[in-house]
Amino acid sequence: MACYRIEWKKSAVKELQKLAKQIIPDTEAVHALAVDPFPHGSKKIRGALHTYRVRKGEYRIIYSVEHELLIVQVIRIGHCKESYQKFHP
Repeated sequence: MACYRIEWKKSAVKELQKLAKQIIPDTEAVHALAVDPFPHGSKKIRGALHTYRVRKGEYRIIYSVEHELLIVQVIRIGHCKESYQKFHP
């Protein structure tokens, strides 16, 4: 199985930096997407072709997968109450 490359959108990096250091979700979960972009518990987002979410505690990681280029792009990362508010597939 080929490894995927992880790319972060600038908005996702900003969201991650805004989170308090004590509550930053485990970024190892993001790096694990490089090996398995569809881990147990990941769900496809309705209305989007290649966009998924994975839950890490109270936080959500929203990402898209480009199989042809072997890229996982992190779109959003944040608390479950706020993760979907500004997201439109």
